[in-house]
Amino acid sequence: MLTTSLAAPPAPLSARRRWTVLAVCAFSMFLVGVDTTIVNVGLPEIGRGLGVGTRGLEWVVDAYTVVLASLLIVSGALADRFGRRRVFRCGLLVFGLASLACALAPSLGVLVAARAVQGIGASMLSPVALAIVVNAMPDPGERARAIGVWASVFGLSMAAGPVTGGSLIAAFGWRSVFWINAPVVAAALILVAVVVPESRAARPRRLDLPGQVLLTVLLFLIVGVLIEGPRVGWASPAALAAYALLATATAGFVLAERRGEQPLMDLGLFRRPPFATAVLGAMAVFVALNVALLLNTLYFQHTRGWTPLATGLTTLPMAFGATLCAPWSGTLVGRRGPRLPLILAGGFTAAGGLCLVDLGPDTGVPLILLAHLLIGVGFGFANAPLTNTAVSGLPPSRAGVAGAVTSTARQVGAAVGIATAGGLVAGAGPAGIAVASRPGWLLVTACGLLLLVAARASRPRAAAAP
Repeated sequence: MLTTSLAAPPAPLSARRRWTVLAVCAFSMFLVGVDTTIVNVGLPEIGRGLGVGTRGLEWVVDAYTVVLASLLIVSGALADRFGRRRVFRCGLLVFGLASLACALAPSLGVLVAARAVQGIGASMLSPVALAIVVNAMPDPGERARAIGVWASVFGLSMAAGPVTGGSLIAAFGWRSVFWINAPVVAAALILVAVVVPESRAARPRRLDLPGQVLLTVLLFLIVGVLIEGPRVGWASPAALAAYALLATATAGFVLAERRGEQPLMDLGLFRRPPFATAVLGAMAVFVALNVALLLNTLYFQHTRGWTPLATGLTTLPMAFGATLCAPWSGTLVGRRGPRLPLILAGGFTAAGGLCLVDLGPDTGVPLILLAHLLIGVGFGFANAPLTNTAVSGLPPSRAGVAGAVTSTARQVGAAVGIATAGGLVAGAGPAGIAVASRPGWLLVTACGLLLLVAARASRPRAAAAP
């Protein structure tokens, strides 16, 4: 009788089933990545449709990325506790319903609120899908190949968003970038129900609700100051009050995390220089990408009068560079460690930014396309070595948290990049956008140089976690 009460371990999945699980999870991850950037190319059309300016439009992008960034870690903890497939399916459902609300939004406020709910759903997809893949592939070699595919899909999704968005807007209008999610989510829900097995962590972490609330407040304050600062004045009473709140939230978050038994974010990891520089590097990569995408959108559509489709097509070199170099970067990390791909990422990103520091209304399109290609190559080379550097040398019990913090840093970088780029050109007329955007291209260059610092701090050879 005793033997009948013991739960038998789940049977290992067949090779075909394991790679099908990867395909389904990568498909869903592609949706999250595309939605991070697909809206960028449609911002001018959304502004005309809803009657709002650049500063309000920044919130359409950042409401999604800030919520996504702030909830990534807690969503992973919820999945470990209640079941990864269950949380994943819940995330798909929330994401799909919020996409429908975005498509039907009658005003900017409704659209921003729906984008925030989209971010909640997306936060249940990204870390949970990766945990499902890792759990389905116990063999380290096969798991490494799967993560390489994962990185390639992620890079492609971010870079392909503007092209996809431009094509949809040209054919069906800006609301189509949200309508398209409905059939994709429906297909994903069916595939997950049929293919993906349920799994949970043996010892799920406790939820750190005070830390979660403080992190969300902190991120919204950072982005809010960057977006609204140029409008209200950096030394205005409202700005000074925001600085005080920001300092208080930061101090409260640090105190709560240092005192918590199972904190949301292990701040002790930041005492390791490789980890700290990898987190800063991950943030820098996404600052550079999102600054480039938004400045490109506003420049071509406002200054040069191009259509959303033509604007989206100018990012094809970026998508090509990212898609080509992401798997190559994973191979280099496996063979030679993270330093070389990080050097390549920093060099190419900095070179892309330098190409456009003297951008003008009549700058040649070939030079702009070259800059996009260089930035895409840098983006493709960056993600795998940064993740490797963040988790290298850590035991599994801390490696998962380190990876989650790095993913959070990427989304924070995306939000900061959008807020910074929008702040630079907000209020500039069509003829002045090119000159106003030049500091943004210097920022892209600086982000590339920061990756060179991360390369110096990284380990010369890949280190396997014990």
